[in-house]
Amino acid sequence: MSDEVKRSAVEVIKEGSHQLRGTLAEELLHDHEFCKDSEHLIKNHGIYQQDNRDVRKAKNDDGTAKGKQYIFMVRTRVPGGKVSAKQFLAHLDLCDQYANETLRVTTRQGFQLHGVLKHDLKTAVRGLNDTLLTTLAACGDVERNVMCCPAPIKNDLVHDQMQAMADAIAAHLKPRTTAYHEIWLTDEAGEKTNVATGFAPVDEPIYGTVYLPRKFKTAIALPEDNCIDIYTQDLGFLAIVEPDAAGTRQIVGYNVLVGGGQGKTPSAEKTFVAIAQKLAFVTPDQVVKVAEAIVKVQRDFGNREDRKVARLKYTIHNHGLDWFKAKVEEYFGQSLPGPRDIDVTDVDDHIGWHEQGDGKLFLGINIECGRIKDEGSLRIKSGLRAILTKYGMETRLTALQAVLLCNIDPQDKADIIALLADHGIKQDHELTLLRRYSIACPAFPTCGLSITEAERALPSIIDELEVEMAKLGIKGDRISVHMTGCPNGCARPYTPDIGLVGKQAGVGGALGKYTVYLGGNAQGTRLAFIYKDSVPQADIAATLVAPLQHYKANRLPGEAFGDFCHRKGLADLQQHAT
Repeated sequence: MSDEVKRSAVEVIKEGSHQLRGTLAEELLHDHEFCKDSEHLIKNHGIYQQDNRDVRKAKNDDGTAKGKQYIFMVRTRVPGGKVSAKQFLAHLDLCDQYANETLRVTTRQGFQLHGVLKHDLKTAVRGLNDTLLTTLAACGDVERNVMCCPAPIKNDLVHDQMQAMADAIAAHLKPRTTAYHEIWLTDEAGEKTNVATGFAPVDEPIYGTVYLPRKFKTAIALPEDNCIDIYTQDLGFLAIVEPDAAGTRQIVGYNVLVGGGQGKTPSAEKTFVAIAQKLAFVTPDQVVKVAEAIVKVQRDFGNREDRKVARLKYTIHNHGLDWFKAKVEEYFGQSLPGPRDIDVTDVDDHIGWHEQGDGKLFLGINIECGRIKDEGSLRIKSGLRAILTKYGMETRLTALQAVLLCNIDPQDKADIIALLADHGIKQDHELTLLRRYSIACPAFPTCGLSITEAERALPSIIDELEVEMAKLGIKGDRISVHMTGCPNGCARPYTPDIGLVGKQAGVGGALGKYTVYLGGNAQGTRLAFIYKDSVPQADIAATLVAPLQHYKANRLPGEAFGDFCHRKGLADLQQHAT
C-alpha cells in the first residue's frame, strides 16, 4: 500500500504489527491494561479489552474513584457451532476458573468467556486450544466464525454437506500468521522472548500485510431454514437442494449473497444497515475459491481510510453490484452465472426433541440471551454439566443462542427430561415462541460500546409482552425480538419482527431509551423500519400493545406480525397508536 494513500490509524497499526504481533507478548508480562495499539491487535486473536461498567464509579477507601477495572472477553471460533462434550465441559471449567462463572453462547454460534483478568489470559487461551478449538480470528479484521445451520439431520446428505463446507471455508480463510502460536501457546521460557525479534513473515496469500479493512462474516443456510440470518452477512451461501438419481437429497450448488451488514452510526449519515444482494450461482466445488475471490476483492478495494464505511456493503454500494461481480470473476478466473430463482422461505429455532433420521434424537435447549449460568432455581450450567458428563454427546450452538444436544439414544430421553426438570430447565412446550425467538447482545456491564442494557433487560420485556399477547389471545404466535445496547447490531436487530436498539443512556439511575423497529420478519429477509424513537425501557412493552392489537384485529389469515406491519406501513401503524 502506497504511503500516499491516506489510511486510518488502525491500518497503520496492523501494517507495522509484524503480522499481528505488535508488543502483545511483552505486555502480557505486566498487569496493566494493553496499550491502544495492542487493544486493536488482540481482537484478531479473539480477545477484547473491556472494563466492568457497573463498578466504574465505585470508591476506594480514601473516597477516590476506582475508575476502570480492566477485564477481558475471550471468544472461541466454532465453525458451524459444532462442539464436542469435552470441549463444552472445558469451557464450563474455564468460566469457573478464570472468568465470571458464566459462559455465553454468541449470536454467531461461538462461545465467550467474560471477566477474564489479564494475568489469566494466557492460561485461558491455552485451555481452549487444548480442546482443539481456537480463539484466532474469532474477532478482528479477518473472516470471523463461519456460520451454518447446526441441525444434526442425517436422513439425507444436505446438513452434512453444509457443515463440511463451513469447515472448509473456515480453514481456507484462516490467517496464516504464526503470531498466535508464539504469543499464546509458548512455554514459560517462550513467554520471556520478544516474538518480534528476528521476525520472519509467513505468506498470507489471502490477507496480505494489512489483513482486511474491517471484519468479515460468512454463513451457509437452507431456503427452508434460514436459522443463521444469511441476509445479514457479508457473504452468504444459500444451498440449492435437488434429489440425485437414487432420490437422495443433496446440494447441487449455492446462490451467493453479498453485502449484508447490521452495524451503523446514527450520527454518521454515510453509514447504513443493509441486507445482502444476490450475486451468482456456484457449484459446491467452486465455493471455497469464490469465497477467497470475494474476500480478496474486499481486501483490495475496501475503504482503509474510514473504518465506519469499511465493510463490504460499502464497497458494493460505492462501486455497484455489476462492478463487484466483474471483479470477483476476474479474481476467480472465470465468469459466474446469475443466481437461481430460489430464496429463503422459513426458519427453525431447533428447540425441543427431534429425530435425526439415523435412529437417534437431538434436543434443542433454549438459553435465554445466551447466558449459561446458575441463578436461583434455574441452573442451566449445572444441568448441562450433568448431562454432558453422563452422556458425552456432541453439541451444537445456534444463532438464536440455544444449545443442541445431539446423537441421543431414545432410551435415554426420559432420564434427560428428568435431569432438565431437576435443574429448572424448561422444554419447548413450556416456552412461548416469543421467548424462543428472542436474542440479545451482552451490552452492560462489559461492552464498552453499549449505550443501554440488552441481555439483562430483555427477559423482563419478554415477560411483559407475554402478558399482553395472552390478553389478546396471540400468545402462541411466532414473533421474533432482537435487542442490542447500541446501533452496532451484534444481535441483528434490524431484520426481525421487532428490533430494540439502544439509543440514549439513562441519567441519574434512570433506564435507557431505545429505537423500536417493526416490519422485519423471523426469516430475516428484509429490513424493519423505525416505529418509534427514544422509547424508555420501562415503556417498550406498552408501546408495542397498539400494533399488537391492530395485528390481532386486522391481520390476514396466517399473516405473521412482521408481515402485517410491513404491509400496513408506518403511517397506518402510527394512526392506530393514537
